[in-house]
Amino acid sequence: MRVFVTGSTGFVGSSVVKEFLSAGHSVVGLTRSEKGVEQLKAVGAEAVNGTIEDVALLEATAATVDAAVHLAFVHDFSKFVEACATDRAAITALGNGLVKAGGGAQRSLVMTSGTMLLASSKRGEVLTEASPFQTASPLAAARGPSEKVCLDFAKKENGGLRASVVRLPPVTHGPGGVSGFAGHLTSVAIQTGKSVYVGDGQNRWAAGHRDDAAQLYRLAAEKAEPGSVFHASVEQGVVVKDIATAIGKQLGLPIESLEGDAVDAHFNWFALPCKSDNVVSSQVTQETLGWKPTHATLMEDMPAIVEFAKTAAAAETK
Repeated sequence: MRVFVTGSTGFVGSSVVKEFLSAGHSVVGLTRSEKGVEQLKAVGAEAVNGTIEDVALLEATAATVDAAVHLAFVHDFSKFVEACATDRAAITALGNGLVKAGGGAQRSLVMTSGTMLLASSKRGEVLTEASPFQTASPLAAARGPSEKVCLDFAKKENGGLRASVVRLPPVTHGPGGVSGFAGHLTSVAIQTGKSVYVGDGQNRWAAGHRDDAAQLYRLAAEKAEPGSVFHASVEQGVVVKDIATAIGKQLGLPIESLEGDAVDAHFNWFALPCKSDNVVSSQVTQETLGWKPTHATLMEDMPAIVEFAKTAAAAETK
């Protein structure tokens, strides 16, 4: 297949590009910088210079490929609603391009979503590929519609594409990157001088290695049933207190619990994620696609995650 990847030089996207190439596919990567062009060419991919706001470019490029894998997102959380609108427009452009290329199940559209959009009624509830969105969540209200835009392309009247969704867990980890919530928790610890969890710290975050996620994207593009939803969670849930403890020990910082208003004061925008429980199964995903995760666990990767955060923090102070 010839595959168009947005977010192709990002933390997960760079692994996705390598995964498709290693499986014998050719890749066209979207990038907005000359450094990105060089990075893509260095691994054997083609490069297209642009951004996901350029919907004409997205549609035109998608019309030349067999599959489009969408990972890019505008990470400006002060304008999250607008970023989600941009996301939907990008997905629409990619889908329209694939339909122009011939449509049908021989053309694949794979988009990125997140398991944090899903609703749990109680701590410890295991969320599945069929679980509903959080109805009261502004996050789900803004981002959730992107999934519908993608999956609607699976309908015969809309082109009948092999359209599917990959939901990443809140801790998608690996060396050389922030690694989701675990990286943010580390950064806050460095900034405040203590590693903090909320209450008893027994809430959990689903986790998965970025290279395992990359394999999942490839399998979805190759053989997903049109209209499918997949979970890239390898570990259903890692206890947040355990993550905070690992961070504190490696940094030599005190490990503390906070409650009430102190949580919001300490974490700011990151307070809600730190209170959240996101326990997620990928059993259906693994059984359906034959996906077999093989890479490091979160706790095995924690030393590298902490070191990355330390290096990033040191660079900011220079």
